[in-house]
Amino acid sequence: MSEEVRMEGQQAVSVTTEFEIPPECCVVFYNDDYTTKDFVVEVLETIFAKSKGEAVFLMERVHSEGSAVVGVYTYDIAVTRAGLATAKAKKAGFPLKIEVKR
Repeated sequence: MSEEVRMEGQQAVSVTTEFEIPPECCVVFYNDDYTTKDFVVEVLETIFAKSKGEAVFLMERVHSEGSAVVGVYTYDIAVTRAGLATAKAKKAGFPLKIEVKR
């Protein structure tokens, strides 16, 4: 909540503005038998701004556990990054499944 006091003529008027912090969403990658490990690492580095080490760690978790949360973002950022990654995978011919969960 934010409160602002401003002058209107000779009177002070208090205006209260309420806002909500956008909810955070998890971006989840799912393992499949076709998408290469190198491609997943590249997507994590280029679209999700992960370091090489973190990207490899996340890729291995997806591979061994079947899925993994690769990042937590506000809804708009999560959907945008997931969409970019899905489009890149489709263009490369991979069926990489990515989901945004609230």
